Amino acid sequence: MLAQDLHIHTTYSTGDSAVVSNQTIELLASVKHAKVIGISDHFDYLTDKKFEAYRDNVRKYGLILGTEVDGAHWVDEAAKYPFEYYIYHCYNNSKDYLAIDKLLATGKPVIIAHPQALDTDLSKVPVDCYIEINNRYVWRYDWRKFYTPFIGTFHFVLGSDAHQPNWLTHSVAEYVASELGVTNTLIFE
Repeated sequence: MLAQDLHIHTTYSTGDSAVVSNQTIELLASVKHAKVIGISDHFDYLTDKKFEAYRDNVRKYGLILGTEVDGAHWVDEAAKYPFEYYIYHCYNNSKDYLAIDKLLATGKPVIIAHPQALDTDLSKVPVDCYIEINNRYVWRYDWRKFYTPFIGTFHFVLGSDAHQPNWLTHSVAEYVASELGVTNTLIFE
């Protein structure tokens, strides 16, 4: 069993074609693949009345309430909701780097999602953020070259970025973390 998995999507991410119909909050709570499970559906699918149903369903199963925020455009609105943490898409532009401070100002943990895939310049990211290594994207890039300069700078979080039940694992992320000599930082215990 994993200690923590905070990057998981469900059928609440309605516009994400990678999410399968059986990837429900109920199923994820039943599988119990991690001691701490956080649900982080895409914020742009949770606005308005959808949020209340999402929040209530996540809490019904005793899971951690998070969201994945797609860049600066969504930050001001996402910061108004009572999430317990943020998974953040930081694209390589000044607006996205500046918006990180707004999320950090909420006092909630901010995890920089799959920075390699988004071309995030980690030298521009505040050190208060957590940097994600996840199974879905890390293998597509030269992870040694990308992460090695920042090993002593950031805390790292391993994530599955699961859109489907069979993605609920950290096996590749754990291998990369081991090779880099970093540990999975437990945000919620």
